[in-house]
Amino acid sequence: MSGGEQKPERYYVGVDVGTGSVRAALVDQSGVLLAFADQPIKNWEPQFNHHEQSSEDIWAACCVVTKKVVQGIDLNQIRGLGFDATCSLVVLDKQFHPLPVNQEGNQVLPPGASLGNGLTPEAARDLGLLPGIAVAASLIDAHAGGLGVIGADVRGHGLICEGQPVTSRLAVICGTSSCHMGISKDPIFVPGVWGPYFSAMVPGFWLNEGGQSVTGKLIDHMVQGHAAFPELQVKATARCQSIYAYLNSHLDLIKKAQPVGFLTVDLHVWPDFHGNRSPLADLTLKGMRTTGYLYIPALAALHSPSSLLSPQVTGLKLSQDLDDLAILYLATVQAIALGTRFIIEAMEAAGHSISTLFLCGGLSKNPLFVQMHADITGMPVVLSQEVESVLVGAAVLGACASGDFASVQEAMAKMSKVGKVVFPRLQDKKYYDKKYQVFLKLVEHQKEYLAIMNDD
Repeated sequence: MSGGEQKPERYYVGVDVGTGSVRAALVDQSGVLLAFADQPIKNWEPQFNHHEQSSEDIWAACCVVTKKVVQGIDLNQIRGLGFDATCSLVVLDKQFHPLPVNQEGNQVLPPGASLGNGLTPEAARDLGLLPGIAVAASLIDAHAGGLGVIGADVRGHGLICEGQPVTSRLAVICGTSSCHMGISKDPIFVPGVWGPYFSAMVPGFWLNEGGQSVTGKLIDHMVQGHAAFPELQVKATARCQSIYAYLNSHLDLIKKAQPVGFLTVDLHVWPDFHGNRSPLADLTLKGMRTTGYLYIPALAALHSPSSLLSPQVTGLKLSQDLDDLAILYLATVQAIALGTRFIIEAMEAAGHSISTLFLCGGLSKNPLFVQMHADITGMPVVLSQEVESVLVGAAVLGACASGDFASVQEAMAKMSKVGKVVFPRLQDKKYYDKKYQVFLKLVEHQKEYLAIMNDD
């Protein structure tokens, strides 16, 4: 290439198939998101708690968003296309046509949870972009989120993981649910945690995947079910804020001189309203909330009067004002972070060595959620420069498929960028250590209750 002639820019497309929508992004070689599009996925509910989706509708949405993000771009500059999708299964016949697996046998509405792990010949032709473009195999969406954050170059940010192997990093993808992705050079078996799976996220490494079910939905449920929620909506709208931005500012207002996390000194939540996925793997567990004082020696130092017993779930205060809602919201966020600490301790007990959290997903946009994870785990939290880390991770796959990078690790280092680092407030460590001991007591008490009730 002569003189001042510049090498043409190279682009990659990442496609993320979620439960409610398909999203796509056009990403350049440095990991900058240049264009974004999303398309809703249709959902049918023929009866209560029974959801159906159409794999053909999902693929059509993939085509729509992909074509949108490449508008105006020379297709010769698009080097690769990477897919990720939620865990899914699509049934096809011998001609690669989708088959319905619903009770109605409706050929128009076959229920596929999402795209699945393969591209049919018909689908490839419909996209109209594939000739000459490398296509990467699809990943589960959480794995793509891990690729979008875990391999970032952290030099210059004062992080302990800078001098440690990538196995010291834990990717936490937090949205509707949360996934905790840890990798290792050798297989590690962690009770209650999925895996190990070889090369499932980063080639050459074993993956363990912990998880918390419906974490984002839990926060919504606790907030929206409170008596003060209508008041919250009105006040947040008046300030042109989201309800969570308003709650965060309200907590700062009522905390006075104490750290905001100390507002929950006598309110504790067990977050598994939908059962525990990790590390207990117990679907029978349910959510719990306590107020007042539990007689737990470790907690006694947090209270001035002598500690008294407050029964689980009962013993709640009569007040239902906005202060109560804000503190319940805070306790719920803390409970999710305490659950992450529970998972990390199980992984470390089995042989992982983790020093830094890398967060992405919708909940990582909430500064309170991020700070509580840092404070409660005692680890720094790294946030991606690009908010849509899952799409960057999918684009990393496309970049590797194109051959423009020698490895996934090289592509991650070049395309994943550190945006912000949140450090734990170590002066609050003693308080959160005691909160964690209470957290563990909650599940012990619940198991005792279940044993009593199930005793014949």
